Amino acid sequence: MMPLLAQPFLFLRHGQTASNEAGTIGGATDLPLTAQGHAQAQAAAEVLQEVEIASIWCSPLRRAQDTAAPVARRKNLPVRILPDLQERNWGVWEGHPRSVLVRDATPERGEGPDAFRDRIRRALNAITGPFPALIVAHSGTARELHALLSPAPFRRPTNGEVSRWECDNGVWVNRLLSPNGRTAGVEAREPSL
Repeated sequence: MMPLLAQPFLFLRHGQTASNEAGTIGGATDLPLTAQGHAQAQAAAEVLQEVEIASIWCSPLRRAQDTAAPVARRKNLPVRILPDLQERNWGVWEGHPRSVLVRDATPERGEGPDAFRDRIRRALNAITGPFPALIVAHSGTARELHALLSPAPFRRPTNGEVSRWECDNGVWVNRLLSPNGRTAGVEAREPSL
């Protein structure tokens, strides 16, 4: 079993980028946060102010690092970069409207779905504590994490959204800590590595 899945952990999706604002595919393109994205990162740090965090694990992309930075400052923790947490490389589709995206396909000069899934699972397995851990990454990372823990339909997290995953009597529950306060329960299953 992954060390990460032996206890509760937190997930924070990066703040808004120009690509998010325009509804285009950002993927592996290293985009900065917009002014709104920086505000979302600050808001997430406020949400996490009183939440116990022992380590912060982050994608190498600038938008994730800039989202993690306010949390790290408040918690006085280093940000640990995990290259395998990077968003999926959508190749020639990057910069195009999200409507061209086909998840089960491998775009030219891009990353296939199986390769991406394997990479994200390697990253999750590399998170060895201390716990509780905060993962700061992307919607694609959130999708793969959800697929690992839940057979329920995936809901894409909004930019700057913070959630807490915990296993309660054999059922994984994802509780949003963002101001919208939504809560969703998901069934647990043995993670396939």
